[in-house]
Amino acid sequence: MKRLVCAVLLMCACGSGDGGESSGGMAGAAGGGAGKSGAQAGQTAGMNPTPGPAHFFPSGNPWTRDVSGAAKDPQSANIIAWLDAQGFGLGRFQIDFGIELLRADANTPRRAFTPTKDFFTPDCDNVPVPLPAGGNIEGNNGYACASDPDGDCHLLVWDEPGQKLFEMWRAHVTEGAFRGGCLAVWDLTKVYPATGRGDQCSSADAAGFPIAPLLFNADEVAAGEVAHAIRFILPNERIRQGQYVRPATHGTRATTGPMQAPPYGVRLRLRSDYPLDMLPTAGARTVAKALQKYGMLLADGGNVALTAQSDRHTKAKWEGLLGSRDLQAIRPKDFDVIDMGTPVPLTLDCER
Repeated sequence: MKRLVCAVLLMCACGSGDGGESSGGMAGAAGGGAGKSGAQAGQTAGMNPTPGPAHFFPSGNPWTRDVSGAAKDPQSANIIAWLDAQGFGLGRFQIDFGIELLRADANTPRRAFTPTKDFFTPDCDNVPVPLPAGGNIEGNNGYACASDPDGDCHLLVWDEPGQKLFEMWRAHVTEGAFRGGCLAVWDLTKVYPATGRGDQCSSADAAGFPIAPLLFNADEVAAGEVAHAIRFILPNERIRQGQYVRPATHGTRATTGPMQAPPYGVRLRLRSDYPLDMLPTAGARTVAKALQKYGMLLADGGNVALTAQSDRHTKAKWEGLLGSRDLQAIRPKDFDVIDMGTPVPLTLDCER
């Protein structure tokens, strides 16, 4: 039976809709890239997932949709006014650099896992997961969820030759055991229908999205273009209760926002007249341009608004390129809501 409530927990994610990003603990500009030993650095060589996330799915997917000319939703003004009065989580437009994306090849060993209480049927997939040597999960130096057992501890692996994305919530891997919450396996050869992996179905994120295609990484920003939409999150009380909109396929009982609040799946687009020159770095301007062209999609619950990939396994590094508060001048009032279509009532009755 699927989960129904988690409203009192501040660090629930995936099905419950509040993320480990709520701690803000990995939101420093270094993005977790510091502190590796020489051995660790050698082990992680070659994991850089270039080309960037824009190239994961075939053309026609919602993650690379150009919305620069898309119509505003009729509710845009009301939603933006309400959200501007509340503000983003932490009261600013901040970036979290904590999520990792690992790269597997044909020789990467795969390991079965034992589902935990955070594995939901039929939403989640139970198959062996590739675990690259020297890899790590979100917010940790290795595969063990040691920093915060109740945190998100996302495990994201790109199986490039197999053309699959393995994304797990609350992974915990030791020599003796591999326990995991919801695992979503995405087929990178297909454009999914509007109902994604299944309507009312979760993934490793509360909205039912894939995570990796919405992360921006240091290599993309250093190259001067982020060619896809960006993952963003809000506190549960600032997400509309009882509804979601496409491309989301899921919501949570933990959200408590009124009808003026943005629902899961909403796409916000930075206004075309936003003064990019006022932003402090070239990296910030690159991300802002992506927000103008592709927008940002409400994917999960938490406090640190935008999600970037850690620089642990990328060639470029965040230091000197983009800081966690380089976009903090941007307010909710600087966005428009893209046409949302007809909201879907939340039932949590997943149909794969």
